[in-house]
Amino acid sequence: MKILVAIDGSKYGGAALEELIRRSWPAGTEVRVVSVIHPIPLVTDPILVLAAGHVESLKNEEARAPRDVARAMEEIMGRAPGLAITTKVLDGDPKTAIIEEARRWGADLILVGSHGRGAAKLVLGSVAQAVAANAPCSVEIVRLKGAAAA
Repeated sequence: MKILVAIDGSKYGGAALEELIRRSWPAGTEVRVVSVIHPIPLVTDPILVLAAGHVESLKNEEARAPRDVARAMEEIMGRAPGLAITTKVLDGDPKTAIIEEARRWGADLILVGSHGRGAAKLVLGSVAQAVAANAPCSVEIVRLKGAAAA
């Protein structure tokens, strides 16, 4: 079985990772942890549309994504040592990048958090929704414990 886990530095991505770790998986299960470098769109405040703001957001993402996948790999190795783990940092739109990586890698399952750290809270769950609707495999959308159903 091949499981792609998408994380983004949010508590929801953490919930997807925790779901992976807490479950028993068949022997030989391979896990690929991905995080997408995607600067947060700066459309909510006209002042932030300045190129400098975008560049700063991109720099933050370029530092965050590799750090997040490295931490996730350590966590999995420590708590679920039977899983074969790889990590990958992707660039682009998270919706497209996650789906394309699942297709390229031949994933059987994608675990993704129900919400992310994305642009304003105007589009809650848009990545999860798009991945579920367009993925080439099964998708499990993981909620935080205690989160009310929408």
